[in-house]
Amino acid sequence: MTMKALSFGLKSLAAAVSFGLLGFAAGPAEAVDIQEVTSPGGIEALLVEDHSNPLIALNFAFKGGGATQDPDGKEGLSNLLTGLLDEGAGDIKSADFQAKLDDLGVSMSFDTGYDNFTGSFRTITDFEDEAFDLLHLALTEPRFDEEPVNRIRGQIVTGILADQNDPEKIAGKVFRETVFAGHPYSRPDEGTPESLATVTAQNLKDFRSRVFARDDLVVGVVGDITPEELGKRLDQVFGDLPAKAELTPVPMAVPVMGRDVHVDLAVPQTNIRAAMPGVLRSDDDFFAAYLMNHILGGGSFTSWLYEEIREKRGLAYGAYSYLSSYDHGALLGIGTATRADAAPQTVDIIRKEIERMADTGPTQEELDKAKAYVKGSYAVRNLDSSLAVAQTLVGIQLDDLGKDYIDERQALIDAVTLDDVKATAKKLLDATPTVVTVGPAAS
Repeated sequence: MTMKALSFGLKSLAAAVSFGLLGFAAGPAEAVDIQEVTSPGGIEALLVEDHSNPLIALNFAFKGGGATQDPDGKEGLSNLLTGLLDEGAGDIKSADFQAKLDDLGVSMSFDTGYDNFTGSFRTITDFEDEAFDLLHLALTEPRFDEEPVNRIRGQIVTGILADQNDPEKIAGKVFRETVFAGHPYSRPDEGTPESLATVTAQNLKDFRSRVFARDDLVVGVVGDITPEELGKRLDQVFGDLPAKAELTPVPMAVPVMGRDVHVDLAVPQTNIRAAMPGVLRSDDDFFAAYLMNHILGGGSFTSWLYEEIREKRGLAYGAYSYLSSYDHGALLGIGTATRADAAPQTVDIIRKEIERMADTGPTQEELDKAKAYVKGSYAVRNLDSSLAVAQTLVGIQLDDLGKDYIDERQALIDAVTLDDVKATAKKLLDATPTVVTVGPAAS
């Protein structure tokens, strides 16, 4: 993400507070009424109507249009684009475009990951005509004038240079390059100073025209708008985009296992990363893997890794694990940081906890607690505000989960048995992990 990730009107402070607090008082997943909307022009979206405040939140994504679409040698192009779409469009120059956003109280931001290019837009209904026009211009007629291009590029490069001395960032870079060696996922999505220096305004235009299209578009909307009104807005904003994207095919990635990589760095602590095979979001055993990961390291203060590394031995402030389910590959990652002399012991503990999970798996009590937490936290994290719900609506579509997923999610989790979790743990964790350490050389 660029350093300037959000355009946000100073005059819209009250609206911003309302956006953040616009929640769904009922809380449970079944209280969210999701409607499928198709515009007159054929653009589809998911909508949750909420007329309690004069606010509209719209999130969208171009599926498959993320950093994997950056041409070789121009890594960071899509990330640079995220900072430039609101820096002037049509006949409106950068400063004037920003002033209009400010005057109207419009929030507009863009982001990119490896798989998708995303956008987030908020407006109050009093100014929605002009606000949606600005979003349309940003997506279809961005200017890419020299001054903002150089300014945003400079901000990104400054951040990249600062990260070159950050042991956590270094560990992440080496981890990515090791686990996904030779795959687009191994490349830095923010780019490098060298690759960014080669990106021209024409490159930015070419990427936008190739990736921003109606066939890879998903949209989620929450707020004070009817399905009929939303249909018109969808055509107004997205109707002029090309019908079909021209995406570069991305191969499947198979994470590299069994590697041990150390980077010498004179810092007080050693940063540790480990990788095991993961699961795709579409896999039938996704929730079994999700619950297993929660018990292993995803559950923070209650996880095995936290208990063994922090609570019992005081080797680190924390330890965690996570599932990364990309469109073209997946992994289970583990991370912590400890003093240099304790790094070998900490790595050994990580290996033993992986083996314990693969060999014996969790207890029924641990699984029951994990289910309760995972079900309860979803509403807090994904359904407590208009922003969160709009993002969730986009995520549901990106993963092809279906409109009824929120209602069905608890039943899917409840259906996972202890035998399912143990079998999934055995399948994923019966391998030799790749381990990356960054810190002082072993004495």
